[in-house]
Amino acid sequence: MNINLNEYGLNERFAQEATLYDGLFIGRVTAQHRELYTVICESGELSASVSGKFAYHADDPTSFPAVGDWVMIDRTDKNAGNAIIHTVLRRKSMLARQAAGTRAAGQMIAANIDTIFICMSLNADFNLRRVERYLTIAWDSMATPVIVLTKSDLCDDLQEKLEEIATVSTGVDVLVCSSVSEDGYEAVSAYVGPGKTIAFIGSSGVGKSTLINRLMEQDVLATKTIRQDDDKGRHTTTHRQLLLLPGGGIVIDTPGMRELQIQTGNLSKTFEDVTELAAECKFRDCSHESEIGCAVREAIENGMLSEKRFESYQKLKREVSYGGLNARQIETEKINQFGGKNKVKQLKRNLIKKPR
Repeated sequence: MNINLNEYGLNERFAQEATLYDGLFIGRVTAQHRELYTVICESGELSASVSGKFAYHADDPTSFPAVGDWVMIDRTDKNAGNAIIHTVLRRKSMLARQAAGTRAAGQMIAANIDTIFICMSLNADFNLRRVERYLTIAWDSMATPVIVLTKSDLCDDLQEKLEEIATVSTGVDVLVCSSVSEDGYEAVSAYVGPGKTIAFIGSSGVGKSTLINRLMEQDVLATKTIRQDDDKGRHTTTHRQLLLLPGGGIVIDTPGMRELQIQTGNLSKTFEDVTELAAECKFRDCSHESEIGCAVREAIENGMLSEKRFESYQKLKREVSYGGLNARQIETEKINQFGGKNKVKQLKRNLIKKPR
């Protein structure tokens, strides 16, 4: 079986880098199941795991292979046992988040993506703050984000929703889809092409699998409707996987994310309006609270900037600054942001003196 890896996104850049590794073969990760990977190579798909040396030198979970990565393996014969992954080729883009729980580590979602479709349904799941959160990691990934609003047949105020999403999506294309009327799918297809890799992210039940099935021209992924009692989605995709589209191009499906913690993000791009206003403040270290000449506060008072959007910016800014820190380091960072230990001690003294 001879596989044309160009159909899976292999380009001159990756092919050239692969020549640096004598005795190894190039392949692309198409699925991940804990510590075992599925890799597509010139002879087809085979199972693979990382070498002991690779695991020993990996300084962060994001250093390990992810779906979409181009890797160098020691064999292409699936009958010779699991292949061994010796290295991951330099990524042109990487989508990552903070690992769930309290562990200060990143978690890879997918790699080498050209376009990231941020899916959100036009029902009770509609949330501008969630869009800002997704955009922050999407812009940071070096891929191009596109917002896809699904289930438009369930929305009675579409124009109002579009006006709301416009306030947080400057420079981002916004598409509207409906699985009932099948509207909007042609617009999604316009971003797909030979050698191009797209990825779908979003909460459970927003219609990612339905969109991918349309692109695949067959029902290859299971789909479930949202729960009618609370409009919450139910998981259908259980692991990340890469699929070859019949019309050319590659799609990566990801499990729904109920919680999206940020380790690194591009706030200046997501909140371009806020950062431009902050640059006009009278003081360079303006905290945007009560300083004279604060352009941000003035914009909020004049109705040019939403207070909720600014609060979201401040929250995500703190979250990004905590990324990769342990509990003690996070506490120190909080104190520094608040004004230092002396200010914290003074506040505590004032609270103690305050009469009940």
